[in-house]
Amino acid sequence: MKTLLVEKFRSAYGRAPEICAYAPGRIEFIGNHTDYNGGTVLGAALDRGVWVALAGRADALRQWVSDQRPARVTSRAEDGAKRVGVESWVNYPLGVLAALPEFGVAAPAGFDFLAMSNLPSGAGLSSSAAIELSSALAFLEMAGARVARETVVKIARHAENHFVGVPCGILDQGVSGFGQKNQLVWIDCRGPLFATVPLPAASHFWIFNTHTKHALVDGLYAARHRECMTAAQALGVGLLVETSSTTLAAAQAALAPESARRARHVVEEIARVALARTSLEAGDLAAVGQLLTASHRSSQLLFENSTEELDFLVDALVVSPQVFGARLTGGGFGGAVMALTSAAFGEAEAHATAALYREKFGATPEILHAQTGDGATLI
Repeated sequence: MKTLLVEKFRSAYGRAPEICAYAPGRIEFIGNHTDYNGGTVLGAALDRGVWVALAGRADALRQWVSDQRPARVTSRAEDGAKRVGVESWVNYPLGVLAALPEFGVAAPAGFDFLAMSNLPSGAGLSSSAAIELSSALAFLEMAGARVARETVVKIARHAENHFVGVPCGILDQGVSGFGQKNQLVWIDCRGPLFATVPLPAASHFWIFNTHTKHALVDGLYAARHRECMTAAQALGVGLLVETSSTTLAAAQAALAPESARRARHVVEEIARVALARTSLEAGDLAAVGQLLTASHRSSQLLFENSTEELDFLVDALVVSPQVFGARLTGGGFGGAVMALTSAAFGEAEAHATAALYREKFGATPEILHAQTGDGATLI
Protein backbone atom coordinates (compact mmCIF):
# COMPACT_ATOMS: atom_id res chain seq x y z
CA MET A 1 0.00 0.00 0.00
CA LYS A 2 2.90 2.36 0.61
CA THR A 3 3.86 2.12 -3.07
CA LEU A 4 0.34 3.15 -4.08
CA LEU A 5 0.36 5.96 -1.50
CA VAL A 6 3.64 7.32 -2.89
CA GLU A 7 2.30 7.07 -6.45
CA LYS A 8 -0.81 9.03 -5.53
CA PHE A 9 1.28 11.67 -3.76
CA ARG A 10 3.54 12.03 -6.81
CA SER A 11 0.50 12.34 -9.05
CA ALA A 12 -0.95 15.07 -6.84
CA TYR A 13 2.20 17.06 -6.08
CA GLY A 14 4.88 16.07 -8.58
CA ARG A 15 7.32 14.86 -5.91
CA ALA A 16 7.77 12.10 -3.37
CA PRO A 17 6.48 12.38 0.21
CA GLU A 18 8.95 12.73 3.06
CA ILE A 19 6.82 10.98 5.70
CA CYS A 20 4.22 8.20 5.47
CA ALA A 21 2.00 6.92 8.28
CA TYR A 22 -0.88 4.50 8.70
CA ALA A 23 -3.63 3.94 11.26
CA PRO A 24 -6.36 1.30 11.17
CA GLY A 25 -10.07 1.57 11.51
CA ARG A 26 -11.61 -0.33 14.37
CA ILE A 27 -14.48 -2.54 15.38
CA GLU A 28 -16.18 -1.59 18.60
CA PHE A 29 -16.43 -5.15 19.92
CA ILE A 30 -18.39 -4.34 23.07
CA GLY A 31 -18.68 -1.28 25.30
CA ASN A 32 -21.19 0.97 23.58
CA HIS A 33 -20.96 4.58 24.85
CA THR A 34 -19.12 3.41 27.96
CA ASP A 35 -15.85 5.22 27.19
CA TYR A 36 -16.89 8.80 27.94
CA ASN A 37 -18.72 7.48 31.00
CA GLY A 38 -15.40 6.31 32.43
CA GLY A 39 -16.03 2.63 31.82
CA THR A 40 -14.22 -0.17 30.03
CA VAL A 41 -14.38 -1.17 26.36
CA LEU A 42 -13.13 -3.87 24.02
CA GLY A 43 -12.26 -3.13 20.41
CA ALA A 44 -10.36 -4.63 17.50
CA ALA A 45 -8.09 -2.82 15.08
CA LEU A 46 -8.80 -3.77 11.46
CA ASP A 47 -6.42 -4.69 8.66
CA ARG A 48 -7.62 -1.66 6.68
CA GLY A 49 -7.51 2.01 7.50
CA VAL A 50 -6.13 5.40 6.46
CA TRP A 51 -2.66 6.18 5.08
CA VAL A 52 -1.20 9.69 5.18
CA ALA A 53 1.71 11.06 3.15
CA LEU A 54 3.34 14.39 3.95
CA ALA A 55 6.06 16.64 2.58
CA GLY A 56 7.14 20.01 3.94
CA ARG A 57 7.00 23.32 2.10
CA ALA A 58 9.18 26.40 2.48
CA ASP A 59 6.13 28.67 2.62
CA ALA A 60 3.11 28.58 4.95
CA LEU A 61 0.79 27.07 2.37
CA ARG A 62 -1.02 23.85 3.26
CA GLN A 63 -2.44 21.67 0.51
CA TRP A 64 -4.82 18.81 1.27
CA VAL A 65 -5.76 15.95 -1.04
CA SER A 66 -7.85 12.85 -0.30
CA ASP A 67 -8.50 9.92 -2.61
CA GLN A 68 -12.05 9.95 -1.20
CA ARG A 69 -12.79 13.55 -2.26
CA PRO A 70 -12.71 15.18 -5.71
CA ALA A 71 -11.06 18.54 -5.05
CA ARG A 72 -7.85 19.81 -3.50
CA VAL A 73 -8.23 22.02 -0.43
CA THR A 74 -5.78 24.83 0.30
CA SER A 75 -5.24 26.80 3.48
CA ARG A 76 -2.49 28.71 5.23
CA ALA A 77 -0.80 28.05 8.56
CA GLU A 78 -2.34 31.16 10.08
CA ASP A 79 -5.84 30.06 9.01
CA GLY A 80 -6.97 27.33 11.39
CA ALA A 81 -10.70 27.77 10.81
CA LYS A 82 -12.93 24.73 10.46
CA ARG A 83 -13.92 23.78 6.95
CA VAL A 84 -17.49 23.08 5.84
CA GLY A 85 -19.22 21.04 3.15
CA VAL A 86 -17.05 18.88 0.90
CA GLU A 87 -13.94 20.28 2.59
CA SER A 88 -15.00 19.21 6.09
CA TRP A 89 -12.85 16.04 5.98
CA VAL A 90 -9.84 18.34 6.49
CA ASN A 91 -11.12 19.13 10.01
CA TYR A 92 -9.67 15.86 11.33
CA PRO A 93 -6.02 16.62 10.50
CA LEU A 94 -6.63 20.34 11.17
CA GLY A 95 -7.85 19.36 14.63
CA VAL A 96 -4.63 17.43 15.21
CA LEU A 97 -2.59 20.50 14.26
CA ALA A 98 -4.66 22.62 16.64
CA ALA A 99 -4.07 20.07 19.42
CA LEU A 100 -0.29 19.83 19.10
CA PRO A 101 0.56 23.04 21.04
CA GLU A 102 -1.63 21.75 23.90
CA PHE A 103 0.87 18.89 24.20
CA GLY A 104 3.98 21.03 23.91
CA VAL A 105 4.61 20.50 20.18
CA ALA A 106 4.81 23.30 17.60
CA ALA A 107 2.60 22.52 14.63
CA PRO A 108 4.35 22.34 11.23
CA ALA A 109 3.65 25.37 9.03
CA GLY A 110 3.50 24.62 5.30
CA PHE A 111 3.16 21.16 3.76
CA ASP A 112 1.54 19.02 1.10
CA PHE A 113 -0.77 16.34 2.54
CA LEU A 114 -2.45 13.33 1.02
CA ALA A 115 -4.82 10.84 2.67
CA MET A 116 -5.73 7.44 1.21
CA SER A 117 -8.34 5.09 2.71
CA ASN A 118 -9.75 1.63 2.11
CA LEU A 119 -12.31 1.88 4.92
CA PRO A 120 -15.98 1.98 3.97
CA SER A 121 -17.29 5.39 5.00
CA GLY A 122 -20.20 5.76 7.38
CA ALA A 123 -19.91 2.17 8.61
CA GLY A 124 -19.05 2.96 12.21
CA LEU A 125 -15.48 1.71 11.72
CA SER A 126 -13.98 5.03 12.78
CA SER A 127 -12.27 6.37 9.71
CA SER A 128 -12.15 9.64 11.70
CA ALA A 129 -9.86 8.16 14.37
CA ALA A 130 -7.76 6.51 11.67
CA ILE A 131 -7.05 9.78 9.87
CA GLU A 132 -6.45 11.55 13.20
CA LEU A 133 -3.90 8.95 14.34
CA SER A 134 -2.08 8.70 11.02
CA SER A 135 -2.00 12.51 10.74
CA ALA A 136 -0.73 12.85 14.30
CA LEU A 137 2.14 10.42 13.67
CA ALA A 138 3.09 12.24 10.46
CA PHE A 139 2.91 15.74 11.96
CA LEU A 140 4.85 14.67 15.06
CA GLU A 141 7.55 13.17 12.85
CA MET A 142 7.74 16.38 10.80
CA ALA A 143 8.03 18.38 14.03
CA GLY A 144 10.80 16.09 15.30
CA ALA A 145 8.76 15.31 18.42
CA ARG A 146 9.09 11.98 20.24
CA VAL A 147 6.08 11.25 22.42
CA ALA A 148 4.61 8.14 24.03
CA ARG A 149 1.91 6.18 22.22
CA GLU A 150 -0.59 7.19 24.93
CA THR A 151 0.10 10.83 24.09
CA VAL A 152 -0.47 10.28 20.37
CA VAL A 153 -3.84 8.76 21.22
CA LYS A 154 -4.70 11.71 23.49
CA ILE A 155 -3.74 14.20 20.76
CA ALA A 156 -6.10 12.46 18.33
CA ARG A 157 -8.93 12.40 20.85
CA HIS A 158 -8.35 16.09 21.65
CA ALA A 159 -8.77 16.85 17.95
CA GLU A 160 -12.10 15.00 17.85
CA ASN A 161 -13.43 16.55 21.07
CA HIS A 162 -12.26 20.15 20.79
CA PHE A 163 -12.00 20.84 17.07
CA VAL A 164 -14.29 18.44 15.22
CA GLY A 165 -16.80 18.74 18.04
CA VAL A 166 -17.68 15.14 18.90
CA PRO A 167 -17.56 14.48 22.69
CA CYS A 168 -16.29 10.92 22.22
CA GLY A 169 -14.27 8.92 24.70
CA ILE A 170 -10.94 7.23 24.07
CA LEU A 171 -12.26 4.02 22.43
CA ASP A 172 -11.73 4.83 18.76
CA GLN A 173 -8.32 6.45 19.05
CA GLY A 174 -7.14 3.96 21.69
CA VAL A 175 -7.96 0.89 19.62
CA SER A 176 -6.47 2.41 16.47
CA GLY A 177 -3.33 3.31 18.40
CA PHE A 178 -2.83 0.12 20.42
CA GLY A 179 -4.27 -2.53 18.11
CA GLN A 180 -2.49 -5.82 17.47
CA LYS A 181 -3.28 -8.58 15.01
CA ASN A 182 -5.29 -11.44 16.57
CA GLN A 183 -5.85 -9.37 19.71
CA LEU A 184 -8.60 -7.21 21.12
CA VAL A 185 -7.72 -3.94 22.85
CA TRP A 186 -9.14 -3.54 26.34
CA ILE A 187 -9.27 0.01 27.70
CA ASP A 188 -10.06 1.28 31.17
CA CYS A 189 -11.07 4.75 30.10
CA ARG A 190 -10.45 6.39 33.47
CA GLY A 191 -6.66 5.98 33.22
CA PRO A 192 -6.68 5.48 30.43
CA LEU A 193 -5.09 2.04 30.74
CA PHE A 194 -4.54 -0.22 27.74
CA ALA A 195 -4.12 -3.98 27.50
CA THR A 196 -4.61 -6.67 24.87
CA VAL A 197 -6.82 -9.75 25.07
CA PRO A 198 -6.11 -12.72 22.75
CA LEU A 199 -8.86 -13.39 20.24
CA PRO A 200 -9.75 -17.10 20.01
CA ALA A 201 -8.64 -18.56 16.67
CA ALA A 202 -12.18 -19.67 15.83
CA SER A 203 -13.42 -16.05 15.78
CA HIS A 204 -14.60 -14.42 12.58
CA PHE A 205 -15.97 -10.89 12.15
CA TRP A 206 -18.51 -9.99 9.51
CA ILE A 207 -19.54 -6.36 9.06
CA PHE A 208 -22.81 -5.40 7.37
CA ASN A 209 -22.77 -1.72 6.47
CA THR A 210 -26.28 -0.39 5.93
CA HIS A 211 -25.11 2.93 4.45
CA THR A 212 -27.82 4.57 6.52
CA LYS A 213 -27.02 7.88 8.15
CA HIS A 214 -24.09 7.84 10.57
CA ALA A 215 -23.30 11.45 11.34
CA LEU A 216 -22.16 11.85 14.94
CA VAL A 217 -21.64 15.58 14.64
CA ASP A 218 -25.34 16.00 13.82
CA GLY A 219 -26.10 16.03 17.51
CA LEU A 220 -27.49 12.60 18.41
CA TYR A 221 -24.18 11.45 19.86
CA ALA A 222 -23.81 14.73 21.73
CA ALA A 223 -27.36 14.36 23.03
CA ARG A 224 -26.59 10.91 24.49
CA HIS A 225 -23.41 12.28 26.05
CA ARG A 226 -25.43 15.08 27.66
CA GLU A 227 -28.09 12.66 28.89
CA CYS A 228 -25.44 10.46 30.53
CA MET A 229 -23.86 13.42 32.28
CA THR A 230 -27.30 14.51 33.50
CA ALA A 231 -27.97 11.02 34.87
CA ALA A 232 -24.59 10.95 36.64
CA GLN A 233 -25.28 14.32 38.23
CA ALA A 234 -28.70 13.14 39.43
CA LEU A 235 -27.04 10.07 40.97
CA GLY A 236 -24.44 12.25 42.71
CA VAL A 237 -21.43 10.86 40.85
CA GLY A 238 -18.96 12.37 38.42
CA LEU A 239 -19.30 9.59 35.83
CA LEU A 240 -21.69 6.67 35.51
CA VAL A 241 -18.85 4.17 36.04
CA GLU A 242 -18.91 5.28 39.70
CA THR A 243 -22.40 3.91 40.30
CA SER A 244 -23.76 0.34 40.41
CA SER A 245 -26.86 -1.55 39.38
CA THR A 246 -27.92 -1.67 43.03
CA THR A 247 -27.54 2.09 43.51
CA LEU A 248 -29.27 2.74 40.21
CA ALA A 249 -32.22 0.53 41.14
CA ALA A 250 -32.59 2.29 44.49
CA ALA A 251 -32.56 5.71 42.80
CA GLN A 252 -34.89 4.73 39.96
CA ALA A 253 -37.86 6.70 41.22
CA ALA A 254 -35.82 9.88 41.56
CA LEU A 255 -34.56 9.77 37.96
CA ALA A 256 -36.37 10.92 34.88
CA PRO A 257 -37.33 7.85 32.80
CA GLU A 258 -34.94 8.81 29.99
CA SER A 259 -32.04 9.32 32.40
CA ALA A 260 -32.76 5.98 34.06
CA ARG A 261 -32.69 4.16 30.72
CA ARG A 262 -29.41 5.76 29.64
CA ALA A 263 -27.75 5.06 32.98
CA ARG A 264 -28.96 1.46 33.10
CA HIS A 265 -27.54 0.78 29.63
CA VAL A 266 -24.13 2.16 30.57
CA VAL A 267 -23.89 0.42 33.96
CA GLU A 268 -24.97 -2.95 32.53
CA GLU A 269 -22.76 -2.52 29.46
CA ILE A 270 -19.68 -2.01 31.64
CA ALA A 271 -20.55 -5.29 33.38
CA ARG A 272 -20.92 -7.00 30.00
CA VAL A 273 -17.43 -5.84 28.99
CA ALA A 274 -15.95 -7.50 32.08
CA LEU A 275 -17.84 -10.74 31.40
CA ALA A 276 -16.83 -10.66 27.73
CA ARG A 277 -13.15 -10.36 28.65
CA THR A 278 -13.41 -13.32 31.03
CA SER A 279 -15.25 -15.38 28.42
CA LEU A 280 -12.71 -14.53 25.72
CA GLU A 281 -9.86 -15.58 27.97
CA ALA A 282 -11.69 -18.87 28.53
CA GLY A 283 -12.28 -19.31 24.79
CA ASP A 284 -16.06 -19.42 25.33
CA LEU A 285 -17.33 -17.79 22.14
CA ALA A 286 -20.92 -18.86 22.77
CA ALA A 287 -20.95 -16.83 26.01
CA VAL A 288 -19.25 -13.91 24.27
CA GLY A 289 -21.88 -13.99 21.54
CA GLN A 290 -24.73 -13.87 24.03
CA LEU A 291 -23.17 -10.78 25.58
CA LEU A 292 -22.83 -9.11 22.18
CA THR A 293 -26.49 -9.65 21.38
CA ALA A 294 -27.52 -8.48 24.86
CA SER A 295 -25.46 -5.34 24.23
CA HIS A 296 -27.44 -4.67 21.06
CA ARG A 297 -30.78 -5.18 22.79
CA SER A 298 -29.70 -2.66 25.40
CA SER A 299 -28.72 -0.17 22.68
CA GLN A 300 -32.05 -0.82 20.99
CA LEU A 301 -34.32 -0.51 24.02
CA LEU A 302 -32.47 1.53 26.66
CA PHE A 303 -29.94 3.74 24.90
CA GLU A 304 -32.08 4.10 21.79
CA ASN A 305 -29.18 4.57 19.42
CA SER A 306 -30.11 1.72 17.11
CA THR A 307 -32.27 1.88 13.97
CA GLU A 308 -34.82 -0.35 12.28
CA GLU A 309 -32.19 -1.42 9.74
CA LEU A 310 -29.64 -2.39 12.39
CA ASP A 311 -32.25 -4.26 14.44
CA PHE A 312 -33.37 -6.19 11.37
CA LEU A 313 -29.82 -7.34 10.61
CA VAL A 314 -29.22 -8.45 14.20
CA ASP A 315 -32.52 -10.38 14.21
CA ALA A 316 -31.64 -12.04 10.89
CA LEU A 317 -28.14 -12.98 11.97
CA VAL A 318 -28.66 -14.38 15.46
CA VAL A 319 -31.01 -17.13 14.28
CA SER A 320 -28.09 -18.72 12.41
CA PRO A 321 -26.31 -21.51 14.32
CA GLN A 322 -23.01 -20.25 12.86
CA VAL A 323 -23.46 -16.81 14.48
CA PHE A 324 -22.39 -16.48 18.10
CA GLY A 325 -23.87 -13.00 18.45
CA ALA A 326 -24.38 -9.67 16.70
CA ARG A 327 -24.67 -6.02 17.60
CA LEU A 328 -24.38 -2.53 16.20
CA THR A 329 -20.80 -1.32 16.16
CA GLY A 330 -19.85 2.30 16.73
CA GLY A 331 -21.90 5.25 17.85
CA GLY A 332 -25.14 3.98 16.37
CA PHE A 333 -27.95 5.95 14.69
CA GLY A 334 -27.17 4.02 11.51
CA GLY A 335 -23.95 2.52 10.26
CA ALA A 336 -23.09 -1.14 10.61
CA VAL A 337 -23.75 -4.38 12.45
CA MET A 338 -20.93 -6.69 13.52
CA ALA A 339 -21.49 -10.45 13.71
CA LEU A 340 -19.12 -12.77 15.58
CA THR A 341 -19.28 -16.09 13.76
CA SER A 342 -17.66 -19.47 13.41
CA ALA A 343 -15.66 -20.43 10.32
CA ALA A 344 -18.79 -22.17 8.99
CA PHE A 345 -20.37 -18.76 8.31
CA GLY A 346 -19.12 -17.78 4.85
CA GLU A 347 -19.91 -15.72 1.77
CA ALA A 348 -23.09 -17.70 1.02
CA GLU A 349 -24.53 -17.06 4.48
CA ALA A 350 -23.50 -13.41 4.40
CA HIS A 351 -25.15 -12.83 1.02
CA ALA A 352 -28.29 -14.66 2.16
CA THR A 353 -28.52 -12.20 5.06
CA ALA A 354 -27.98 -9.30 2.66
CA ALA A 355 -30.75 -10.64 0.42
CA LEU A 356 -33.20 -10.63 3.32
CA TYR A 357 -32.21 -7.02 4.06
CA ARG A 358 -32.66 -6.05 0.39
CA GLU A 359 -36.11 -7.65 0.37
CA LYS A 360 -37.09 -5.57 3.39
CA PHE A 361 -35.44 -2.21 2.65
CA GLY A 362 -34.77 -2.20 -1.10
CA ALA A 363 -31.03 -1.68 -0.67
CA THR A 364 -28.09 -4.04 -0.31
CA PRO A 365 -25.75 -3.71 2.68
CA GLU A 366 -22.04 -3.70 2.03
CA ILE A 367 -20.42 -6.88 3.37
CA LEU A 368 -16.95 -6.99 4.88
CA HIS A 369 -15.27 -10.13 6.25
CA ALA A 370 -13.09 -8.19 8.64
CA GLN A 371 -9.64 -9.23 9.79
CA THR A 372 -7.74 -7.86 12.77
CA GLY A 373 -4.60 -5.82 12.18
CA ASP A 374 -1.86 -3.85 13.89
CA GLY A 375 -2.13 -0.33 15.25
CA ALA A 376 -0.96 3.05 13.98
CA THR A 377 2.62 3.32 12.75
CA LEU A 378 5.04 5.24 10.58
CA ILE A 379 5.73 3.32 7.39
